[in-house]
Amino acid sequence: MLSVKIELLPGGHDAGGKTIATARLGRIKNGPLCAYQVVLEDSVLGEVGGGKVGDYPRFATTIWDLVARAIAVSLTGNEELPPRPNVVSVQRRESDGIPYVRISDIPEPAKTFFTRNIAYSTCPFVSEEPDPMGCAYWWDFDDFLSGRR
Repeated sequence: MLSVKIELLPGGHDAGGKTIATARLGRIKNGPLCAYQVVLEDSVLGEVGGGKVGDYPRFATTIWDLVARAIAVSLTGNEELPPRPNVVSVQRRESDGIPYVRISDIPEPAKTFFTRNIAYSTCPFVSEEPDPMGCAYWWDFDDFLSGRR
């Protein structure tokens, strides 16, 4: 079994690092052409992908080739990378001069990450919205996307 961990290292230091995602690869067939089962997990979203890399030639290249193919298979079903995602874009709204976003407008997985990020923050109450408490300040969302939050 191989385990690849993605760690967030605050300030670039190992101390205080936090695992935010893992890839687990298990060999399910031995021989010169092996097969591997892979599972991708995210600390917030849970299992986000899985698949099988079959007929993989052992010792023909570095372990990173196997890892890259396993991740690609888990995300696309093929040994190729998916298209690069688009930048998250949400309509900026305003009420009484206060800029805000509707949380329901934020696409996944950004919505899940953002709502966790602002869990203990003050949010606006926008009475004219269908869900008056389902909003966030625009600057919090902008800071989140920019990596300042």
